[in-house]
Amino acid sequence: MKRKSPPLVARQSQYHSAVTLYEPAEEVAIIRRSKRLKVDSRSTTEQSENNTSVARTTGSDALPSTPQTKKKRTAKLLKVEEEPTTLAVPSPGPSKRKSASPRKPKPIPTALETPHPAPPHWRETYDTIKRMRSRIVAPVDTMGCDQAQLKETDPKNQRFSTLVSLMLSSQTKDEVTDAAVAKLREAVGGTLSVDAILRADESAISEAICKVGFWRRKTQLVTVSYAIRYIKQAAQKLRDEFDSDVPKTVDELCSLPGVGPKMAFLALQVAWKINVGIGVDVHVHRITNRLGWHKPPTKTPEETRLNLQSWLPVELHPEINHMLVGFGQMICLPVGPKCDQCELSDGLCPSARKVVKVSASKGRSKKLVSITEAGPKIEVELEEECKVDVQTLPSTIPQVESLYKIEPEVKEEDLS
Repeated sequence: MKRKSPPLVARQSQYHSAVTLYEPAEEVAIIRRSKRLKVDSRSTTEQSENNTSVARTTGSDALPSTPQTKKKRTAKLLKVEEEPTTLAVPSPGPSKRKSASPRKPKPIPTALETPHPAPPHWRETYDTIKRMRSRIVAPVDTMGCDQAQLKETDPKNQRFSTLVSLMLSSQTKDEVTDAAVAKLREAVGGTLSVDAILRADESAISEAICKVGFWRRKTQLVTVSYAIRYIKQAAQKLRDEFDSDVPKTVDELCSLPGVGPKMAFLALQVAWKINVGIGVDVHVHRITNRLGWHKPPTKTPEETRLNLQSWLPVELHPEINHMLVGFGQMICLPVGPKCDQCELSDGLCPSARKVVKVSASKGRSKKLVSITEAGPKIEVELEEECKVDVQTLPSTIPQVESLYKIEPEVKEEDLS
């Protein structure tokens, strides 16, 4: 459909009288009808006002006013106007910074990705040590951590006393630990329980455990002794999270202050009769390396534990710690092991001492006793002195009565 043209009106040109100009009678605003654009007087007024405010804010960089730019500028202006309303008003009091959530402790590993192979003749060696231990009474047999529970009647107190004994036994002889536990029980009222520890005064606990080895290193006496702090904090956590009882998992036990994997495995075995791993202390770590059960030799008790658990039968896990600890206390000592009293020295132990004659001169003979093992190398020289009784010597045939006097001279090399 054609659009009608507006009527024309003739008028004379102002520049030349002979020229006639024709122009529309009235100026009519022609608006194109479109579904996308709807003309509204209110929106037109708002857009013009918004364009004016945008032009003030942007200055000379303002773009020409077109329908699209008007729409964008309006959105931008609305956004700027809404921002102040969304700002949070700071409170007059001091703002407290949120504390970061504590890191979750890593679970204690229980197995190796590649199991360690079982050493040759391990069963024969194990049975020989077990047979020797049956004839030996060691300090761990009468004063070990399993003895602390015998003085308590309540099951919870029995388990807690076992845990306290293990916490105090780190790098300490069983004799000293047993005396400290007995004195601590007396200091808190005769019963070693969670509530009794929490009620006890720190000075009373400190006096009770002051004889525990390295206690000054554990305490440092700066604020509170480490030993007191660990026992107090462990007792508090047991009451708050575990109903004043010893937990039944290794990870929960290791979450207590001052408790490591060795204590956790032993506590489960003694307190709950739960066998989930081997408690490895310095004796187990040293003896198994002397026996050559680890290839290569392990450097930490945790490496020793994972190696042993990978090949030692599970039914032997609860008893190996008690057996080797007593064996290490009485025969396989850290320095100067009694290999002459050990049945493993006939070939089962690669670290057994060997006696070799070195030299003989001027009535003296020396014997070299060498100890070859994964740890320090120790050499012991024994000198035998010959004394001659000159009163019984005839002039021709010497008859010598030798009296041997052993003068041990110990040389330690590379002892750490």
